[in-house]
Formats: sequence, C-alpha cells, structure tokens
Amino acid sequence: MIGLLQRVSAAAVTVAGEPIGAIERGILALVAVERGDGEPQARRLLERLLGYRVFPDQAGKMNLSLRDIEGGLLLVPQFTLAADTQHGMRPSFTPAAPPADGEHWFDYLVTLARSEYSPVAAGRFGADMQVNLINDGPVTFNLRVPPGAENV
Repeated sequence: MIGLLQRVSAAAVTVAGEPIGAIERGILALVAVERGDGEPQARRLLERLLGYRVFPDQAGKMNLSLRDIEGGLLLVPQFTLAADTQHGMRPSFTPAAPPADGEHWFDYLVTLARSEYSPVAAGRFGADMQVNLINDGPVTFNLRVPPGAENV
C-alpha cells in the first residue's frame, strides 16, 4: 500500500462540485492499493501516517507527528500511484489492485483510521475528484508498505 503524505495547512476534496471532505492543518494522503495488499499493509500505513514526524517542534525540527499536533487526516484514493513507469511512455497499472480489491482495502483503511483517530475525512473511490491543498513547506513523503511483506 502506498501513501503519498503531504503536510498541509488545509486540504479539501470535491466530487461534481460538492465538497465531500476537508481538513485544516494536517496530512493529505493520496493512497494506492497494490496487488497483494491487505489488513497488515493498511494497519502499518495508518500507523505511519499518524506517527510520521513531519511537523516542526518549537526548534523548527520535524519532530512532531499528526497525533502530536492533533491535526486532520484526509485520505484520497489514487490508484495511479501504483503505476509501473519503468518502461516506455505510457504507465502500466498491473501493480495496482483490481478495482474491487482497491475499493475494499481503501474503505478498510478509512474505517480503521476513523476508529483510531479524529478528525478523518476521505475522498470517494472511483470518483472523478478535485483535490485542493495548501502544501505546507512543501513537505511530501512517499510511504510504501510492500504487498505481502511478512514483517510490516
């Protein structure tokens, strides 16, 4: 499972002009589910999103996590993050989970996040979404929990 973490001052997602999720200061995570992903990958990715130290402390060092600052978490599905871009001029989406699996595990991640943390907002799997954000820094990290990894 892949999470492209972006530290934001604010972020929102809309579908057909209607807002479906928004946060203030926190993390926007674009999420891709890969073939072979499951509960362990979702749990580990959430642990990393909530605990990754990307917010500045009083000395200006990135020592604080989302939990520490009690910021918002916006999860947005983006299967294109799982693309294989190693060859040619067109991406291959073979590494991405089939749509039904991708939706299942993305929804699981959102449910898990909401059971462990607040506030959590989410995009809609399979929808044509517009995402607006103010990237703070900018600070962006690519987090990946490999499919099928035994010790995630």
